[in-house]
Amino acid sequence: MAQRTAGGNAAFHNFHNDYAHIADPNERRRLALAEIDKAPFGWYHIRAIVVAGIGFFTDAYDIFAISLVTTMLGVVYWHNAAAPSKAGTIDSSADTAIKVATSGGTVIGQVGFGILADIVGRKRMYGLELIIIIFATLAQALSSNSPSMSIVGVIIFWRVLMGIGIGGDYPLSSIITSEFATTKWRGAMMGSVFAMQGIGQFAAGVVALICVSGFKGSLSEAKSNATCSGDCQEAMDKIWRIIIGFGAVPGCIALYYRLTIPETPRYTFDVARDPEKAGEDTKAYIQGKHEGHPDEIARVQGIQSAEANLTIPKASFGDFVRHNIQWKYGKVLLGTAASWFFLDVAFYGLSLNNSVILTEIGYGSGSTVYQSFYNVAVGNIIIVCAGAIPGYWVTVATVDTIGRKPIQIAGFLILTILFCIIGFAYDKLSSGGLLGLYVVSQFFFNFGPNATTFIVPGECFPTRYRSTSHGLSAASGKVGSIVAQVVIGPLRIRGATATNPSPWLNHVMEIYALFMLCGVFSSFLIPETKRKTLEELAGEVPGTSNYDQDLSGRGSDVSDRDLGVADGEKNV
Repeated sequence: MAQRTAGGNAAFHNFHNDYAHIADPNERRRLALAEIDKAPFGWYHIRAIVVAGIGFFTDAYDIFAISLVTTMLGVVYWHNAAAPSKAGTIDSSADTAIKVATSGGTVIGQVGFGILADIVGRKRMYGLELIIIIFATLAQALSSNSPSMSIVGVIIFWRVLMGIGIGGDYPLSSIITSEFATTKWRGAMMGSVFAMQGIGQFAAGVVALICVSGFKGSLSEAKSNATCSGDCQEAMDKIWRIIIGFGAVPGCIALYYRLTIPETPRYTFDVARDPEKAGEDTKAYIQGKHEGHPDEIARVQGIQSAEANLTIPKASFGDFVRHNIQWKYGKVLLGTAASWFFLDVAFYGLSLNNSVILTEIGYGSGSTVYQSFYNVAVGNIIIVCAGAIPGYWVTVATVDTIGRKPIQIAGFLILTILFCIIGFAYDKLSSGGLLGLYVVSQFFFNFGPNATTFIVPGECFPTRYRSTSHGLSAASGKVGSIVAQVVIGPLRIRGATATNPSPWLNHVMEIYALFMLCGVFSSFLIPETKRKTLEELAGEVPGTSNYDQDLSGRGSDVSDRDLGVADGEKNV
């Protein structure tokens, strides 16, 4: 009889244990995956979405709140700037460094956690990234200047660390949701997890609005950032710390559920082939110990049995290279990585500078410091509610019917047109027209490539390399965001004057249009994953267009049951 695996809670059911009494590992795999793939959508799936989605809520909150916070840091720490005209305004290089720090850490986290989740398992890594985020977020909120270190250096350090945690959440939440999801609504489930980013952005604006309103009396005393001193400056110092610190609250709520999830059935069957250790770990889990200590002879026998009976290829670096140097597989990784890169150049370049866009359309100024920050917070909420949040949820509603690929290609095409209009007709657009185009752009980012570039990499790769491939794709996107912030973003202030702080903003939009056009072409490299099982997409299901008989290592004589394919998986 097979041993049982550890973990399981109300949000993530342990399907592996339902079939632990069946001796043949291929038969257990077939039954367990059929249970997952054919399960009707219910409250179990909603709970799973919320647990995974809270991580993205926290991620989006932390990333997008910094756009508001850097302006406040200018008031607090640049009040005595050498140039009187720069008083109360953060240095542009410091502003860029703080924003890019998170993306730099995210790249490390996406690649590192992605690889580790394929090596040691999803369960062991899930929750660790959230602990890092919570710790680094609280540390930022408590940071301050000192004679030996500037506030910028301290915040950059903690934001790099936070970025590592945020990066780890991308592959882990994606593949865990994907591997637990029902085939019919897998896209909607993954899209719902990612849609929590919109809620996180909304929360960042709401928390900022509440904090600014709470210190209205102090902030109303100053007419501009340069004159914000005394009580005004102290209030601003409290506000940015509250905004940053609140980002740790949702993570604390989700942490327990993440730490107690079971290993995903697909990883248990396809990668972790050690049933004896799993059984002893279950006993240790029940007894509150750190790990079990099985008899080594029985453990070796269990591993040998799994090696002899399971037909799925064993993961290794050599197999990963051989798999991806084949064009039919390598082009998929190239397509997911390139599409995410092209997307994030424009998406993060635009979103992290929301305050600049709001200034251009009249939502970034006011007669007092209070009114200025109040307008920025309200403007961010308007943009998120009018464009971003509806876009996310339209994707959730349609991604399993329209399909991932059509939504991504159409989104890139529409964004190309929108950025061309904004860029080439910028001087002729009214503030209302510019706001409208910006909101529509946010909508088609999220009802388009921003959602699908997250969903597809969590589906189209084999289980043994799914996390690594998703991490590499996501890291490519974050490299794009770094390019946007370091190379393209600063172009907007080229030739800036007191009356025109962003003279090259129109040309930046034109550059973004070019990247969106490139995204159209890279999208043709990805497969359509709608209503297909993960095993079919990995080429493991005989009789389907994707089937690769070499994957099993046993040629064309391998039967459906030998491969662990559930009845009805061929034509979902």
